[in-house]
Amino acid sequence: MADTPKNIDEYLASVPDDKREALEKLRSTIKSSAPEVEECISYQMPAFRLNGRVLLGFAAAKNHCSLYPWSGSAIIAFADELMDFSTSKGTIRFQPDKPIPDDLIRKIIIYRISENDNKARK
Repeated sequence: MADTPKNIDEYLASVPDDKREALEKLRSTIKSSAPEVEECISYQMPAFRLNGRVLLGFAAAKNHCSLYPWSGSAIIAFADELMDFSTSKGTIRFQPDKPIPDDLIRKIIIYRISENDNKARK
């Protein structure tokens, strides 16, 4: 993507149909799981912020889609449930036709909200 998108809709408009559909579903799950989140663009990708702190983001890549929990500890905390997905320190990769289950996304969101709340208290 040559230019930084101004919002998530603009980002998604540039994504191939199969990945756009998967990311729209992910977006919907995130927003229904944490209705108070604000959509934003962070590091040139769609992200969701709560109380000024980024919770997570997502993106489309050439051969997959990714969820970024903005936390290496979240990947570790859910390692058993993420066994069917390719992961790295801060990324969960998935195929558009094999998305991350909604229940797991909700658990990751709850984890990240708690993690950010703990950071804010310190």
